[in-house]
Amino acid sequence: MYEESMCSQYTLVTPPREECIYTSCYCEENVWKLCEHVKIKNPCPIDEIYAVFISNKNKTIPIWKQKSSRGSQPVIWDYHVVLLHVNALGQSFIYDPDTTLPFPCPFDVYSSEAFQSDEFIKPAFRRQMRVIPADTYLKKFASDRSHMKNPNGTWRMPPPSYPCIKTTESKMNIDDFISMDSNVGCGKVYNLSDFVQHFKNK
Repeated sequence: MYEESMCSQYTLVTPPREECIYTSCYCEENVWKLCEHVKIKNPCPIDEIYAVFISNKNKTIPIWKQKSSRGSQPVIWDYHVVLLHVNALGQSFIYDPDTTLPFPCPFDVYSSEAFQSDEFIKPAFRRQMRVIPADTYLKKFASDRSHMKNPNGTWRMPPPSYPCIKTTESKMNIDDFISMDSNVGCGKVYNLSDFVQHFKNK
């Protein structure tokens, strides 16, 4: 009942899922576009919004409740990216265009359903999160999409129709965002338990 009440009092900061700019397997750009929407349309202060990269040094992270999941099994991604909204009331919501959970989803629900726990997961599969303020993400992130090409130059998955995202400083720096080395890139790196503890609904 608490989660239903919380959702009923919450206002979307993005378009409905079906109206979002979305390209399968380009989660980093899907979230960049959501951040851009908040920056332009201003449904809430931009400093309430974060891009969250999920990965680990092995690039093997299980996430449950994904559209590409088979039954109750998780998808093992090399990395995944979601949007986190922490509003002035201390409520936290996850926007994940690839989840079968609600969009947005209360943080506590998403954490328990999609992340579950690292307690029973082998160390090689434990998740880390790089949390980046949306404004920083919009200013710093760049991708020429070369990571989505096969050695022969063909696309592993069709790219978005809009131009590549770049900055004056860089055309390609996605590895700095996927890296969970706290000495690299921007934002703050958490392990799963610290991430959940820090951003859970107050």
